[in-house]
Amino acid sequence: MKLKKIFPFALLSGLFLLISCGSTIPENAQAVQGFQKDKYLGKWYEIARLDFKYEEGLNNTTAHYSLNENGSIKVVNRGYDYEKEEWREANGKAKFVGEENIGMLKVSFFGPFYSGYNVIAIDEDYQYALVAGESLKYLWILSRETTIPEEIKNDYLKIAEEIGYKTSDLIWVEHNP
Repeated sequence: MKLKKIFPFALLSGLFLLISCGSTIPENAQAVQGFQKDKYLGKWYEIARLDFKYEEGLNNTTAHYSLNENGSIKVVNRGYDYEKEEWREANGKAKFVGEENIGMLKVSFFGPFYSGYNVIAIDEDYQYALVAGESLKYLWILSRETTIPEEIKNDYLKIAEEIGYKTSDLIWVEHNP
């Protein structure tokens, strides 16, 4: 009788652990070492992405990162849907998976459910970043401006391909005034 009462709780706890503790980075990717959170904060323009349902059809996409009072990172993603002629915005939070000097984070836009957010390449001035999700379905190229130098773009594409990303599927984001 007691086992019947405990089983549902144990099952839910196990599922929660599986969801929250799974791998947050693709197998062949490595998060940036020596990551500097304070330099990463601020506004980033999305240059390219592997499209997925929450950003489908959006252009002028940006991400803004700032600190919450509890030390987590506030995430505000924004993009313009030209078909519906409206801005869409998603607010979330990010936390480091381990040490704050490693660019491996997890981000949540839906309560207790987190997904991998891994800075796998960044220039020394924190102007350009390559970000991997938790699997080969998610990839972003970011810039502090609406464009990125061709050399950096090519370097990031090469890194992504070596990890196993299909870069020919990237959506190149338009930024219009």
